[in-house]
Amino acid sequence: MTDPQIAIMMLGLFIVIVFLGFPIAFTLMAMGIGFGYYAYFDASRMWRAFDRLDETASWWESTSQWVNGFFNNRIFDLFINQTYSVMSNEVLTAIPLFLFMGYIVERANIVDRLFTTLNIASKNVPGSMGVAALFTCALFATATGIVGAVVTLMGLLALPAMLKARYDPSFAAGIICAGGTLGILIPPSIMLIVYAAASGVSIVKLYVGALLPGLTLVGLYLVYIIGRSILQPSVAPRPTDEEVPDVPRGKLLMMIMTSFFPLAFLILSVLGSILFGLATPSEAASIGALGGMFLAFAYKAMTWQRMRESVYLTVRTTAMVCWLFVGSYTFSSVFSYLGGEQVVSNFVTGLNLSPLEFLLVAQLIIFLLGWPLEWSEIIIIFVPIFLPLLPHFGIDPLFFGILVALNLQTSFLTPPMAMSAYYLKGIAPPELKLTQIFSGVMPFLGCVFLCMLLMYMFPEIVFYLPRVLYGS
Repeated sequence: MTDPQIAIMMLGLFIVIVFLGFPIAFTLMAMGIGFGYYAYFDASRMWRAFDRLDETASWWESTSQWVNGFFNNRIFDLFINQTYSVMSNEVLTAIPLFLFMGYIVERANIVDRLFTTLNIASKNVPGSMGVAALFTCALFATATGIVGAVVTLMGLLALPAMLKARYDPSFAAGIICAGGTLGILIPPSIMLIVYAAASGVSIVKLYVGALLPGLTLVGLYLVYIIGRSILQPSVAPRPTDEEVPDVPRGKLLMMIMTSFFPLAFLILSVLGSILFGLATPSEAASIGALGGMFLAFAYKAMTWQRMRESVYLTVRTTAMVCWLFVGSYTFSSVFSYLGGEQVVSNFVTGLNLSPLEFLLVAQLIIFLLGWPLEWSEIIIIFVPIFLPLLPHFGIDPLFFGILVALNLQTSFLTPPMAMSAYYLKGIAPPELKLTQIFSGVMPFLGCVFLCMLLMYMFPEIVFYLPRVLYGS
């Protein structure tokens, strides 16, 4: 077999092993080192010290030099260099800080206050409780970026209230599942940080470019919720005074000041400092982490146990992401060295696809990969395969990244592997069936596809704000 054929076999074997359920980071590193040992095998280099020994060398010295030769393969140097490269990547520094901010906010008991306040404030809006749940999900997802945490917490908080208010179970479940995924796209998104590290695109421009698509998707969700509540009132009955009591305007304003504004101010401060060049993403993330701790103390929700849990979860998640990067860098370096990247490039360019056709094929592959894989694995492992092809088709990596982020919303919403549905099912009442959750999710999945279509048709949705703010 030729080296390019071995590279393609390497990629195919990796996909098979992943589908069998092996840990992704371990598999990447193991296969990268294993195939890299073959790719970089050079006997004259590896046993150079052994060959230079003279006849007076002792048995122990000869044996040790011969054994050391097995470990003198350049793949080990590559692995160490890639590890240090990840450790020194300033873009990735923001990840643990944003994660810590999210875990702290999650444990600060802010969401309960926020949902109650928004539910009262939107009482006269059709589908008011659904609207309140969506805005709560969007704000909380933006602050945390952790889909499972948002869906689970909102499922415990909002779902029982919506079911008690006679909401259609599918409709209520769909709102929570869809709203919980918004943190993937809306800045400050951890996914966009990971994409920036993998692609070399400015994280600041990614954040700016993602704002309008994120707001567009929220708007489509909102139109669907309100529109269906008007056209089909039975799915979202108007609340009675007993369910949602009238609150004096002064008291309502105070509730908004103490629940909505603190979290919104924290998010806007972090995001604004990045967008207007007042702070780097890492510095802004530090501000966010400190602000999250301040909120937790202000709400008297900070305890030593919650602090310890937040630190532990932050370290665990960060370690997973960083080792994924190390494994991916090693794997991709070996894959490229063997000629696999050139084979893929020649194959795709030989199809004579138009830019639109390439985008559709790439997004379809990412859509299908979203069933068995997490977004982090897709971004770190598979998206870099497409990145070298973007210049050939004249596609801006900024535009491609926002499309990918939007597409990855579907990985949490598409049956049969819709993880947000499983998160919700795990804490939902037994009478709420999984099929009902899937049924409720499908219209929101349609909203995601519609948003992607709008981006295809009107790319200015992505490029307008970066051009206005940064001239490009």
